[in-house]
Amino acid sequence: MNIISYIAKELNLRNEQVEAVIKLFKEDATIPFIARYRKEHTGGIDEEVLRQVEDRFGYLTLLGERRETILKSIEEQGKLTDELKTKIIDSITLTELEDLYLPYKPKRKTRGIIAKAKGLEPLALFLLESPAFSGNLEEKLTEFINEELGVNSAEEALQGAKDIIAEMINDNAEVRKGVREHLQEESVVKSERVKQKASTKEVSEKQQQKDKKEIYQIYYDFSIDIKKIKPYQLLALNRGEKEKALKISFVFDEPVIVNLMLKKFLTYKETVFLDIFMDTTRDAFTRLTFPSIEREIRAQLTETADLHAIEIFASNLRQLLLQPPMMNKIIMGIDPGFYSGSKVAVIDVTGKYIEGVTIYPHPPQNKSDEAKKILHHLISKYKVEIIAIGNGTASRETEMLISELIKEKELPCHYVIVNEAGASVYSASEVAKKEFPDLEASQRGNISIGRRLLDPLAELVKIDPKSIGVGLYQHDVDQKLLAQKLDNVVESCVNHVGVDLNTASASLLTHVSGLNKRIAENIIKFREKTGKFKCREELKEITGLGEKAFEQSAGFLKVPNGENPLDNTFIHPESYQATHVMLEKFNIPVAKIKESGAVISLIVSQKGTKKLAEEIGIGEPTLIDIIENLKRPGRDPREEMPKPILRSDVLKMEDLAEGMKLKGTVRNVVDFGAFVDIGVKQDGLLHVSQMANKFIKNPLDIINVGDIIDVTITGIDILRGRISLSMKN
Repeated sequence: MNIISYIAKELNLRNEQVEAVIKLFKEDATIPFIARYRKEHTGGIDEEVLRQVEDRFGYLTLLGERRETILKSIEEQGKLTDELKTKIIDSITLTELEDLYLPYKPKRKTRGIIAKAKGLEPLALFLLESPAFSGNLEEKLTEFINEELGVNSAEEALQGAKDIIAEMINDNAEVRKGVREHLQEESVVKSERVKQKASTKEVSEKQQQKDKKEIYQIYYDFSIDIKKIKPYQLLALNRGEKEKALKISFVFDEPVIVNLMLKKFLTYKETVFLDIFMDTTRDAFTRLTFPSIEREIRAQLTETADLHAIEIFASNLRQLLLQPPMMNKIIMGIDPGFYSGSKVAVIDVTGKYIEGVTIYPHPPQNKSDEAKKILHHLISKYKVEIIAIGNGTASRETEMLISELIKEKELPCHYVIVNEAGASVYSASEVAKKEFPDLEASQRGNISIGRRLLDPLAELVKIDPKSIGVGLYQHDVDQKLLAQKLDNVVESCVNHVGVDLNTASASLLTHVSGLNKRIAENIIKFREKTGKFKCREELKEITGLGEKAFEQSAGFLKVPNGENPLDNTFIHPESYQATHVMLEKFNIPVAKIKESGAVISLIVSQKGTKKLAEEIGIGEPTLIDIIENLKRPGRDPREEMPKPILRSDVLKMEDLAEGMKLKGTVRNVVDFGAFVDIGVKQDGLLHVSQMANKFIKNPLDIINVGDIIDVTITGIDILRGRISLSMKN
């Protein structure tokens, strides 16, 4: 198999594109670097397609290695025919490859192997090779009775032959393929409640508690066509089965499958031994083929569901990380709580911690007046503009307190509810201890909440993405795959936004293309020792940051107000000379690029990018990127995202009414819809069926985490704390 050609055809690319990408991977180029700075080489392939190329190249390389191992193994057994070799070479999936290898794979001591040891293989072959036998079968069977080998009767001889044939049927690649396809197309997935045994020894207290809550009630008597099962349903079924609350099974027409197996296995249509073969095939299916294929299909379904759930998590995480920063604001962060109080912190415009305190406005202390005085003092003292309130325990009670304070004192500030998922993880982390060694863990979460509003990306990269809480069943999916995907998202976002070399933390720098934790820490040490970076060239003085790391990282590391204005753009240093040539053609000094965006646009539109690129001696895609960066130097891509909703008053569920129209912030997107913060204690559910006046297959086609949307209330259940929303006209 030619891997390059196969990937090119599969992804609708040219061979030379795939070849260029794989060559760059082998040179340790990162995906963000390739996507942004090697467009001429790849033909402008974006990050998503680059990752697909990387995944397929890895899979097909693994497939090739496995193919070679299998060919060598079968050849050593002296059983490699030309036909089998061709089938193995033409295999394009690991499943197909393993099916072909199964008859030759070393096995444990099976019933078929035991029967062969008793000398019954010739009998099995006789039954298969004599469809028109007209003699006495009983007499034929007695020929194989051998007490020394453990065959004591004709019945035992026949059973042994059937065991051998059953394994031959099970090991047949065409049979397995047929069974697999039939079950994937025609079966029904069924779940039922596991009946708990009375004995307390048999059922743990935890399981009994789960059963009382009836978490899986909708799946107690559930069935669905295997082709229609949704990823979240499968993940729920898997979790229910794991917790011994549900029993999962496949429902199918067994006689149809048995007939299918026999038809694919036998090379002839009629045989005098049909009854024997039917019985043997039923045994092969029930005892061997179905348990194996069922595990396979369950694994495939789970893998598909995992991938889907991971994609949703990744999409939500990306949107959360790319939320617009509330730059140049004095922010107060509040981590709400009841018994242990609410932790308050004030941070300056750079995110530096200024002052913190604990207040006790809620039960059991109920010191709300004292809390208001403390908050008012801090707000006035530091001219706080925005208050960030964590959305966990006591969030809405704290919101009420802040709303009352703003009204009573007529304060010129607003508040925002901030997703605090993972704040406690950060508080206890080594990163937090290093940042705030003199503060207790409980006093760090409030700082994180404030910083999440100031610059979500810079703060959230300090936390394990799995702890950020914008997914569905994230603890049930393949954890290695999830971690890899989320790390890719973080890397992509950090490099998409770029990093201020003079303010970035080590956590943020670690995710920059070409850098690692050690180099990131060395950058911080260099900055602390010598002061702010004046230009990108100084990076070459960093210990461990060699030529390759500089090439990969320099374009993503920005130096605002440095010696060279180009250092505050995404223009790579390797393109500085070309940029200077172009600016000289336009008679624009480098120092004046900030004010020259309109002039550059006009000249480029007159000349045309193709002609201009030829004159300068660079590729057109690179020229276009240079021009875009010169038009808006220092641009933060997040500026175009919708800003958080600033509030000064609070709503209660009792204030709501059906038909009321509100603005809301999308907090989480899942398969069946989205959860939307509309400013009351409970997030509302916007079901996928209520997103538009047409069928929506995937909610992510319509909305993303962080979107500000207009919704109409369609249902309120105060008792159960449920709000139904709609975006329909």
